[in-house]
This record gives sequence, C-alpha cells and structure tokens, in this order.
Amino acid sequence: MDGAATVLVVDDSRTKRYLLVNWLARAGFTVLEAETGGEALSRVEVDPIDLVVLDVRLPDLSGFEVCEQIKSMHPALPVIHVSAHAVDVADRTQGLTRGADAYLAEPIEPEELVATAHAVLRYYQARQRAELLAERLTGLADTTVAVHAAPNFTRLLETAATGAAEIFKSPAAVIAETFDGHCLAGICAGPGAEATIVPWSVDDSGVPTGATVRVQAPTDWALLDWPAGDTITVAAARLREDRVPLYVVVPTATQTARRPVLRQLAQAVASAVEAQRSFDEEHRIAVTLQRSLLPRRLPEVAGLDLAVRYEPASMQTEVGGDFYELVMLDGHLLLAIGDVAGHSLHAATVMAELRHALRAYAVEGHQPGEILHRVNELMLTLLPNELATTCVLLLEPATGHVRLASAGHLPPLISLDGKTEFVQHSAPLLGVRAPRPADLEFVLPPGATIVFYTDGLIERRDSSIDEGLKALAACAAQVDADLDRFCERLLVELAPDEIQDDVAVVALRRR
Repeated sequence: MDGAATVLVVDDSRTKRYLLVNWLARAGFTVLEAETGGEALSRVEVDPIDLVVLDVRLPDLSGFEVCEQIKSMHPALPVIHVSAHAVDVADRTQGLTRGADAYLAEPIEPEELVATAHAVLRYYQARQRAELLAERLTGLADTTVAVHAAPNFTRLLETAATGAAEIFKSPAAVIAETFDGHCLAGICAGPGAEATIVPWSVDDSGVPTGATVRVQAPTDWALLDWPAGDTITVAAARLREDRVPLYVVVPTATQTARRPVLRQLAQAVASAVEAQRSFDEEHRIAVTLQRSLLPRRLPEVAGLDLAVRYEPASMQTEVGGDFYELVMLDGHLLLAIGDVAGHSLHAATVMAELRHALRAYAVEGHQPGEILHRVNELMLTLLPNELATTCVLLLEPATGHVRLASAGHLPPLISLDGKTEFVQHSAPLLGVRAPRPADLEFVLPPGATIVFYTDGLIERRDSSIDEGLKALAACAAQVDADLDRFCERLLVELAPDEIQDDVAVVALRRR
C-alpha cells in the first residue's frame, strides 16, 4: 500500500526538487511537484495526496506556515520537513512543534528519505484505518438503533439501506423477505440520498446459517448503478435454517480486511428483520382473530344502504375491544357499536361476550334500553372489573322509526342535505350501576345518513375530543353516493397514517 502512495514535493530549488522526486519515484511512489507554498496549498485541496515533503524556506511562505495550514485543513495528512539551511536544534524543534511529523536536515541520503516516508505513512495509514473503523462503528450503532425502532417492514429496509450508504459512503442495497414470502429490496444511491423499496428475488440455496461474505459481479445484483470497474461485496446473514437470508450489498472498494462492519451490519439488520417478521405475523393472527368475532356479512335491507369500515391499530400486535353488530330481527334492523376498555386479547374476549349477550337479549324482543340494562347486569355479575361503551339502535325500515339507547358511547351523527347533527343520549357506561334514561325515539328522514363510530376515528393526543367531533361533522356534511366510499373517506381524512387505536365506522342511509 505504501508504494502506491502519492507524495507532493514542495521546493523552490529545481535541482533539489529533481533529486527528491527522483528518489521517491524510484522507491515506487507517485510524485507531484510544487515550487511555492501557495501552489502546495492549492494542490493539497485538489489532488489526492498521502504525504507532503516540504522545504522549510520557500519564496512566498515559510515551510512552517505551510505545514500549519495543511494540518489545519487535513490533520491526517503527514508532512516531512527538509532543509539545507534551517538545520540547528531550534529550527528542528520549531518544525516539529508546528505540526511536522519528521525533520530531515541536508545532506539527506536517499535511503533515509524513503525510509522516513514509509515510516510516517505506516503510522498515518494505521491511524486512518482506526478512524475509519471508529466512524463506521458509530454509524453501525446508529443504524442498529434505527432499524430496531422502524415501525414497519418497508421502513426498516429503507432505514437499513440509508444507514449502509452512510456507513460506507457508497450505493447500498438491503434485501429481505417478509413473513408472508414477499422479497423486497431497500436501495439507496449514496449518502444523503433517499431510499426506495423495489421487489427483488434471490436464490438463497447454499447459504449457511450465520454471517457470510462473498464478492460477485455487479450484474448479479442489478439494483443500482454500481461504480464502474469494481465488483460488489455481498454479506448474507441467516439466523435460522428455516429463514431466508438477509443480504447487504455494497461496492467492494469500500471494504477493509475481514469486512467486520459489513458482517455486523448484516447481522444487526437480520435481527431487526426477524423481530419485525414475528411482530407482523402476530399482528396478522391477532387481527384475523378479532375479525372472526365480528359480523361476516352485512344484511340486505330494502330501502336502506349499509356500509362498515374496521381498521385495527397499526402499531399494536394485540387485538382490541371495538365491535359492531348489524342484523335483521323480526322486521327491524338491530345496529350496535361498542368499545371495551383496554387493548388486549382479554379485551377482545370481553367484547365477544358482550356482543353475543347483546344479540341474545335482542332476539328475546327487548328494546335498546332494556338490552343495555340486561347486558349491564350481566357485566356487573360476571365481569365486575370491566367497562365498555355501547350504542344500540332498532330501526323500522319502512317508516324510518328509530329507538336508540347509549351507554357512554360517542354520539351518532346524522347528515342530511349538507347539514349535520349529533344525536345526544347521555347515559352511564356499561359496568356501572346507575339509573339509565329512557330510549330516544325519532324518525330518520328519507335521504338521511346516520354514522356510528368508535373513538379511534376522532381522538388525538394533540387535540381535544370536541375538535375531533367538529372535524367529523365537517367531513360528513357531504355523503358520497357510494356509502362504502364515504366510510373510506372518513378514515382517510380523519384517522392518522399510523392508527393508534382500533377504528370502527358504521354508516346507515335511508333511501
């Protein structure tokens, strides 16, 4: 590596400069020349220089000043002073004190100059390797934290690709498979560039468990415009025999001996991917379980349009307690919506018990208020530590006559001809022994739409519930001809990108 180093010789004496250049070139160095201090400083800024051999006496600046300026701009660039005049102890002391790494007084032997150059370069190359490793390990630590904090699989791959590009100052790609078998690649064109996700298939046969590294042709991984004339290095991390490996791909020129940072990066990202896979799989199972506890299909009722949207919390693996019910009983439509306190498998089981109890009491022919009274007595007896909110409606399709009872639930919203009104029916939660008001009775006008919802649609940590209700009223003032599209629009406009709580929306329109 020393023989390939580039040396800048700075001396205003053509004869002396010729000798220094000749000696160094014969030793295998690439040599550049400068006559003045100003020219030397300019070349240091432009050319890739590994070592400066600098005369102490120059026509424009002293060698001491030039050395200080070089060191201020490039602390890791070594400088060797040479001089035929400033040869006493004070001169040598000043040169070394002001930044030089060696001081040679003439007459200088060729072997002494070459040996000194090699010795100084060995130290600085070791220092540069250590600094590069420290910088990369810092980047590795930052990337490891970031990928483990990623909220979803695609964001994880984007973060990993961005981190790899920053660590190695090059294009980078990270390839992994989701738990449901889709192979994706996060690619980043270089440090500071934005990462993107593309589909990519990989033949993982023959990749052992653990971390392995191999060099391949860029055409094997045509994900990016790799640097011309270079190969690519691929690190594969396989945590278990039954798992598809994770791959980190970077240009080979970025790698040092044994590639320690690349191996550790692949293992760290593979660990984060494994955790995300497990999270996604658990979430899918939880959501499937929760959906199995909800109605499988909507009833078809003459004169009514019905639509439902249910979205589980984006950031939760647990199932929640939101539920809804839509069923025809003895010529009347039973509509119910509710939310059990908590967000866990236990909340979902309580939700299932309440929903089935509510249906059973409705089948017996009870009115909404009596249904809630009986469900409340059941909770107080069998589920004494639980709380829930519920709203129940019985509607006669032909006349639009409605009987409604609420138990602490958010008020339904009626929208008609661009105007909205909340149906207020204050009553205690389920799970609380307290007097309950009589049922609310009214007629739903033809063309009107009534919207039921759970708190995940309108509640925000950064705003009050009144602001959420106001936003809902504004959004629901105009009801789409397609009621499914209307419910979807409510979620898009009101719910955050990362839903923190389950959201259930039920819309009923009387034609």
